[in-house]
Amino acid sequence: MQPESAVPVARVGVGMEVADAAGQQAGTVTAVQMPGTQVRPDVAAGIAEELMATGYVRIDGTGWLSNDTYAGGDQIDEVTEGEPGSVALRVTRDELFRSAS
Repeated sequence: MQPESAVPVARVGVGMEVADAAGQQAGTVTAVQMPGTQVRPDVAAGIAEELMATGYVRIDGTGWLSNDTYAGGDQIDEVTEGEPGSVALRVTRDELFRSAS
């Protein structure tokens, strides 16, 4: 098992910009949960448990009609720390988990 600091989600911070695998802006991080969290994201059952196991970030989407999306810890490719820092994903925006509300 990897130390928690080696898990990419551990280096993500609220306010970081998120880009998908195609380089498109996906939004801004509004929450971060570590692997094994008991905080359930607002997504369908099954997906929620998967996200809780891998850790996740909640992303405030871009665009007028967008809603929050979630990226699992295993969907994070790279984290660039700094002010505000950025997160690069391994998946496209369409592959992120959409909020149920």
